[in-house]
Amino acid sequence: MTQSSISLTTFHPEHLEGALRLSRQAKWPHRLDDWQLALHLSTGFVALDANAATVVGTVLMTPYKRDVATINMVIVDEAARGRGLGRQLMEAVIALAGSRALRLVATREGAPLYRKLGFWETGAIVQHQGQALRVVSPAQVRLAEALDILGILELDRSAYGADRRDLLRALAKIGQLAVLDRGQGITGFAASRAFGRGEVIGPVVAANVDDAKALLNFFMARSEGRFVRVDTAEGSQLSTWLADQGLVRVDEGIVMQRPIIAQSSRAPLTTFALASQAFG
Repeated sequence: MTQSSISLTTFHPEHLEGALRLSRQAKWPHRLDDWQLALHLSTGFVALDANAATVVGTVLMTPYKRDVATINMVIVDEAARGRGLGRQLMEAVIALAGSRALRLVATREGAPLYRKLGFWETGAIVQHQGQALRVVSPAQVRLAEALDILGILELDRSAYGADRRDLLRALAKIGQLAVLDRGQGITGFAASRAFGRGEVIGPVVAANVDDAKALLNFFMARSEGRFVRVDTAEGSQLSTWLADQGLVRVDEGIVMQRPIIAQSSRAPLTTFALASQAFG
């Protein structure tokens, strides 16, 4: 397979099975449903072989209105690596993103390419997963109601720095949202949905680590004995606690941005767990 025999085209639903093959080759846990959600929220490209029959590369860009986007699902078939295809896919999707600030979570192997394309390292994400242990569901956390959605969107915008309403409405549809409510308005929220081998909890947005733990405990209490995944920033103070709850540290990723956008150190809310490494 030569570089000249590969073509890029817009990622359409008919390419999902080929994309799933690539993620399985890369030993990613994604199901077809997970790819469908990613494509529903995103736009991007696939690389096809000379016969336009086999997907040999993928990349998606998930836009959060006109300000920010995440680059994700970057995979190149093992048989097509080393020929510049990853760079070709990235350059195409960067052009597609236009003037948006870009964020991604990179592997150690992928980071050198992203640095060459103008991305800078800003932190690390730690992946925890395992069988959820028995925990007590906190009294001040409850399932979200329809009237909570506007408050949830505002909390997320404050923590993430962009309008992610399409993502959060999609998560509410396929999973569940919960809110921290002490009787004076909601002050934090979390989402949970089916993903990969089990469930993923995220995003988790709260004012402090104790509130984040309460929100995580709410969904972990409902998932006792099931496989649960949480992706959290390395400096979030949650890693040791998650391990104590049965979710061991298994992997990490490099957080990168283009360009660097400074966030206020006095922001009242923090994203303690990601919706996923793809969505932020």
